[in-house]
Amino acid sequence: MRLQRPLVMGVLNITPDSFSDGGKFLSADAAVQHAENLIAEGADILDVGGESTRPGSSPVSASDEISRVIPVIESIAARFDIPISIDTTKGEVAEAALNAGAHIINDISGLRFDERIAAIAAEYGAGLVLMHSRGNFETMHSQTPVHDIIREVKESFSRMLKTSAACRVASEQIILDVGIGFSKTQSQNLELLAKLDKLKAEFPDHPFLVGASRKSFLGKILGGGGPDERLFGSLAAAAIAVWNGADIIRVHDVKETVRSLKVIEAIKDQL
Repeated sequence: MRLQRPLVMGVLNITPDSFSDGGKFLSADAAVQHAENLIAEGADILDVGGESTRPGSSPVSASDEISRVIPVIESIAARFDIPISIDTTKGEVAEAALNAGAHIINDISGLRFDERIAAIAAEYGAGLVLMHSRGNFETMHSQTPVHDIIREVKESFSRMLKTSAACRVASEQIILDVGIGFSKTQSQNLELLAKLDKLKAEFPDHPFLVGASRKSFLGKILGGGGPDERLFGSLAAAAIAVWNGADIIRVHDVKETVRSLKVIEAIKDQL
């Protein structure tokens, strides 16, 4: 599947502890208002999540996750005509979200935590984002680094695609995510962005999603500062990712990213 232009996925965290905006949109009214703002700024997709995956976060039950996200998804689906993604690793949450109006499942575990997600995606014909990560919920940010991250991601993608095919997920439903910031060193995050085009060449049938927005590896490059001080680094990472073939960029700062990508696409059109 090929997209005509890079799409911007706006992040909507309905959590008390996400690394960048935890607690800001816990109420359904605040979350829906933020969704409206993201749409006005140019978001093509909204990614709704009810469980933080930042380092040190605690897992939540499926019932708690459902209670956070379903009212928001239902309200967004009723008010706006925009694709909605559910950011979850639990089949129960994914199915509830699809029934509430979501269109895409964004699984950061790449089917490792709950293979039922693939079967649910197949049943509903939903988009399925499969991200590379390693370890379980508690250890995914503290894994011993692999020697060759490009090879590791390639092999992981191949396993995910094999599992998806066995569950009858159509190839055109699947989006791949290299998992920036998950189980990677500083240099490996940078290497994946720099060599994204080589990975895409290995999996030409699938769009690639990149989510580098406000992540800590950018803060290290910029000399410190919190997530809110990483806008310029986030835009630079998005620009490089799109130049190297990313099809979807997952971001917190939608307006700034949309404007930056317009310039990048105008330049790429001259190649």
